[in-house]
Amino acid sequence: MLRGSPERELAAWWEAEAEAATAAKAQAAKEQVRVDPGAAGEPERKAAEEQPKEPTPGPPRAAEEGDARVSPRPPPALPVYRPKPAPAQGLCPHGKSRSKGRSCKRSSGQSDEYCSPRPVTVDSSKARTSLDALKISIRQLKWKEFPFGRRLPCDIYWHGVSFHDSDIFSGQVNKFPGMTEMVRKITLSRAVRIMQNLFPEEYNFYPRSWILPDEFQLFAAQATMDVFSVKMSLHFLEFYINGTIQQVQMVKDGDPSWKPTFIVKPDSGCQGDGIYLIKDPSDIRLAGTLQSRPAVVQEYICKPLLIDKLKFDIRLYVLLKSLDPLEIYIAKEGLSRFCTEPYQEPNPKNLHHIFMHLTNYSLNIHSGKFVHSDSTSTGSKRTFSSILCRLSSKGVDIKKVWSDIISLVIKTVIALTPELKVFYQSDIPAGRPGPTCFQILGFDILLMKNLKPILLEVNANPSMRIEHEQELSPGVFENVPSLVDEEVKVAVIRDTLRLMDPLKKKRGNQSQQLLATKENPSDSELAGNTNPEAHLPSICLKQVFPKYAKQFNYLRLVDRMANLFIRFLGIKGTMKLGPTGFRTFIRNCKLSSSSLSMAAVDILYIDITRRWNSMTMDQRDSGMCLQAFVEAFFYLAQRKFKMLPLHEQVASLIDLCEYHLSVLDEKRLACGRRGTVGARPPSSGTPQEAAPAAQLAEGHPPPCTNSAHRLSHSRHSPS
Repeated sequence: MLRGSPERELAAWWEAEAEAATAAKAQAAKEQVRVDPGAAGEPERKAAEEQPKEPTPGPPRAAEEGDARVSPRPPPALPVYRPKPAPAQGLCPHGKSRSKGRSCKRSSGQSDEYCSPRPVTVDSSKARTSLDALKISIRQLKWKEFPFGRRLPCDIYWHGVSFHDSDIFSGQVNKFPGMTEMVRKITLSRAVRIMQNLFPEEYNFYPRSWILPDEFQLFAAQATMDVFSVKMSLHFLEFYINGTIQQVQMVKDGDPSWKPTFIVKPDSGCQGDGIYLIKDPSDIRLAGTLQSRPAVVQEYICKPLLIDKLKFDIRLYVLLKSLDPLEIYIAKEGLSRFCTEPYQEPNPKNLHHIFMHLTNYSLNIHSGKFVHSDSTSTGSKRTFSSILCRLSSKGVDIKKVWSDIISLVIKTVIALTPELKVFYQSDIPAGRPGPTCFQILGFDILLMKNLKPILLEVNANPSMRIEHEQELSPGVFENVPSLVDEEVKVAVIRDTLRLMDPLKKKRGNQSQQLLATKENPSDSELAGNTNPEAHLPSICLKQVFPKYAKQFNYLRLVDRMANLFIRFLGIKGTMKLGPTGFRTFIRNCKLSSSSLSMAAVDILYIDITRRWNSMTMDQRDSGMCLQAFVEAFFYLAQRKFKMLPLHEQVASLIDLCEYHLSVLDEKRLACGRRGTVGARPPSSGTPQEAAPAAQLAEGHPPPCTNSAHRLSHSRHSPS
C-alpha cells in the first residue's frame, strides 16, 4: 500500500540501509508483506496510518516499497481497502477466491496444487467392526479418513450400528433411521404379510410366519390343521396304494417325523442366538419363549439344496442408495456359509443338532468340523460365485437363479420402504437440516432343492469383519485374516463409497475443463482426467432399481398409502396419526357417506388403534401407526369396491384419494394466485370434475389425462 511521498522516501532510506541483507531474506520479507495486506482488515490499516513518520520503520514498510517496485502500477486512487488485492493467502494466482469452493479454471502450464480437487473426507470414528475393511477401502480410493472424528463437517459418516450414533446435520451417513427396527423378525414378517395379502403369488418366497405371543392360538390351530391335512393325505395313499398300506401305517403310528417342522426365532436375536426347531406347538421351550421375549415361528424348509451333503445359505449385500426416489444395488459377489454336519431331514433324534440345521457362521465357527480356507471354493465359508460355477457345471440355468434372487430382493425392499419413509420424515423432517442416507443390508437367502430362493432374514448391520479368531492353544486366540471375507467385503464397501462420492460430478467437470484448455492432451492425460478411478476395478454393485422399475412398480401400493399417511400426520417429527388427522383424511378424500358416518369413522379409528397399540412395544406417542392405517385402508377399500380382488380394491381407493387431493391442491393453488382465499376456481363443481370421481366410485380408474394420475406418476415413478 502506498500512502504518499514522505512514506516512500522513508521506505527508500530503510531499503538502502538493508542492502547488505541477502536476497533470500529480502524476498521472504516481500512475500510476508504481500500476504498481510490481503489478510488484514480496515482497523489494521488505520492503526498503521497513525504510526509516527520516523525513519525507524519495520520490514512491512520496506516490503510495501518493494511491492511498489515489483508492481510498476501508479499509486491507486481507490480507497485503502481493496476487496480483491494481488495474489495473497486464500486466493489463486488469477485472483479468484478459494474460500468459496471455486477452483482455478485457467491453465498456468504447470501442475499447480490448486487445480486438484480436495479429497473426500470420511468420519470413521464409529465404524466399529467394519473399521478394517473401511480403512482399506478409503486407502484404495485415496480419500481422507478421520478416525477420531472432526470438528468440521465430513462428507461421509460411517457408523457401525445405528443412525443415532451422533447428531449429524449435513453430509451422508451410512444408516437409515428406523432400519434396525424395520428388519427385526416381527416387523419384517408383518411388512411382508401385508404384501402377501395383496400379492400372494409374488411374495411366496417368505415362509408362513406367526408372531408370538399375540398369534400363539392361531399358530397352534393352523399347525393342528397341517397335521390333519397330512393324515388325510396318508389315508388317501392308504386307500389307493394297496401294496404300501403296512408301510404307511407304520409311519403314522410309530414315527412322528412326518409332522411339519417349525423354527422359532427370537425377535431381538442375532447370530443364531436363541433359535431352535420344534414339531409340536406344545413344546415346553415354546412356552418359555412366550414368557420371556417375543418371537417369530416359521415353517422350516425341509428340502434345501445341498452341496457336499451340507446345507448352506447365501449372504448377499444390497445397497439401498436412496429412498425417494428408490435406488437399489446388489453386489455381484456374496458369501456361502455352510453347516458343519451332513444334513438330514428333521426328526426327533436330530432336531437339536444346530450344526446340521442352522447355517449361522457365528454358531458353526465353534464346531470342530469348521474348515477355514483361503480358497474361495472350499471350506465352510465360500464365495457365492464358486457355488454358481459348480451349479453351472451341472447344467443349472444360472441366469434364472440370479433373476429370481433379484426379484426377491426388490420385492422385499418394496415391502420395507413404506414404514422407512415414516421413520425418515420423523428423524429428518422436510425443511430441516440433516444428512442424506444410504445403507448396506445383508440378505440371507436359502436355495431350495428346486433352486427356488427363500428369504430367511434381512440384517441391518451385516458383519464386515475381514478376520476370524483362531485358537493357537487352549484359551489363546489370535485374529487371522480371512481372504474370502476381504475379497467380498472390501469390494462392497469401496464401491458403495464410489457410488456415494459427493465430489464425483464436480471432479469430472473440473477434469473436462482442464482438458479443454489444452490443445493436444496426451493419452495419459486423457485417461487420467476423464476417469480418475482408472486404477480401480469395475464396480461390483449392479443397479436393479429403477432399472427394472417397470416390472415392479405395480407392487408399490403400500408405498402410496404411506404418502397419504405422512400427508395427514400434521405435526413434523411424529410417526402416528391422531384422530383429527384421520377424520381430515376421510373428509378430504370424500370417503364418508350415508353408510359410513363420521361417528363410524371415529369408532373404526379407536378399535384399530387400540388393538395395534396393544401389540406394539413402541409407546413413544399415542395414535394410529402406519400398519394400523393400512388395515383401516383395506377395510375402507373393501367397503367401497366390493366386487374386485383386494389389490384392485386398494389400488382403486388410492386412485380416488389421490384424485380428490389433487383437486383440492389445485383449488388452493388457484386461490393463492387470485390473492383471495374465498375465490372460487373456474373448474370447481363442473361436470368435467365430477365425472372422474364418479368413475372411481364405480371401481373404474380415472382417465390418464387427469391430475390424479399425473400426481401419482410424478410422485412414484423413479427418475
